[in-house]
Amino acid sequence: MGKNVDFKIGTELTLEPVVNERNERYRCKLVENEEHAFYIDYPINVLTRKTAFLIDGTQFKVTLVEGEASYVFVSEVLGRKNVGIPMMAMRQPDPEEIMKLQRREFVRVQTAVDVALKVDDKFYQLTTDDISAGGIAVILKGYEQLEEDMIVDATIVLPFSNGDLHYVMTESKIIRIFEREGVKIASVQFIEPLDIDQQYIVRFCFERQILLRKKELNI
Repeated sequence: MGKNVDFKIGTELTLEPVVNERNERYRCKLVENEEHAFYIDYPINVLTRKTAFLIDGTQFKVTLVEGEASYVFVSEVLGRKNVGIPMMAMRQPDPEEIMKLQRREFVRVQTAVDVALKVDDKFYQLTTDDISAGGIAVILKGYEQLEEDMIVDATIVLPFSNGDLHYVMTESKIIRIFEREGVKIASVQFIEPLDIDQQYIVRFCFERQILLRKKELNI
């Protein structure tokens, strides 16, 4: 979409509300493309399997897969159109708003959130250097007791822009400990996290990316 990216008619799209308190997801298809809008068939709620009627002005994170890459951007509902089949109009993103990711690659965002690592009966209160749905990097602050290959219980606090807090708790493994600019950092990989927790992390990372991009553009 946009002037530099041409997605094929019939491509399946996944829509998630930017403010998504109920973890809603919708599936639909791209049916028409214009310069300032693209059109989708009426989306289906993934959980209920029912047709959804989206409210004009609602913002959605749009995800689609083409070949070996996936694309993510934010759009909003503009209205409706009926030329043989009922369609919904969505705002066409600018090319710079579209993020391209390799398939199966976790979005990693450099941001500081609180995390606690538990080893046996000891808790270590730390801060992340970065976070993704596959793991975190934490600043060790001189905790020499933490070592590579240790299995730890991680509790991560995710503060969302709407004021909600979500706590992710998952068994993890310290993969690597390294030093960068005099700061000791541990790379921690999640061990079989819950799908719902990964969805929360993906949503959190996407929110942070939007905020970082707005700061870069001085919006």
